[in-house]
Amino acid sequence: MFALVVNDQLHLRANAENEKEFKKAGLTPYVYKKRGFPVVTKHYAIPDAWWQDTNLIIEQAKRSLAAAQVDKETKNTAGPERIKDLPNLRLANERMLKKAGISTVDQLLEAGSINAYKALQDTHTGPVSIDMLWALEGAISGRHWSVIPQERRSELLAKLS
Repeated sequence: MFALVVNDQLHLRANAENEKEFKKAGLTPYVYKKRGFPVVTKHYAIPDAWWQDTNLIIEQAKRSLAAAQVDKETKNTAGPERIKDLPNLRLANERMLKKAGISTVDQLLEAGSINAYKALQDTHTGPVSIDMLWALEGAISGRHWSVIPQERRSELLAKLS
C-alpha cells in the first residue's frame, strides 16, 4: 500500500530515500492504535501546500509506489522470521519448540521434522500427537500438513520407529 487516506488527509508511504526528506519538511507519520498501543506507520501526511503543485504529489506518489513494490518483493523473498509464521504452526507450537531447544526457524530447518518431533516428545509432559509431525514436516517444506503425500508420511513414520 503506497498511499492512505484518513480523514480526508492523503498519506504517502516513505522509503529510505524520502523518509528523511519527509521528516525534514515537518511531515508527520500516520499513527493508529492497536490494542491500546500506538502504531507508527511509514505513511506521512502531505501538507496542504503540496496541493498547489499536483506534479509534486504525482512524483512523490510514484516514488512511494516504487518503494512499496520493493518492500513487497523483499518481504516475499525473505522467509518467516519466527516459527509461528511458518505454515501449520502457531504461537503454542513455537513455545513448545523453544522449550525443546528449537527457538529459531533456522534451528527447526536444521533439526528437521523427525528430530524436532523427538525433541518435543522428550520435553513435553503428555503425548505428542502424530499430527504435530505432519505439521512440522509441512512447516519445513512450506505446505499445508494435509497435502503431505502418504509415501512421505510412511517414510517419516519408519524413521520415527
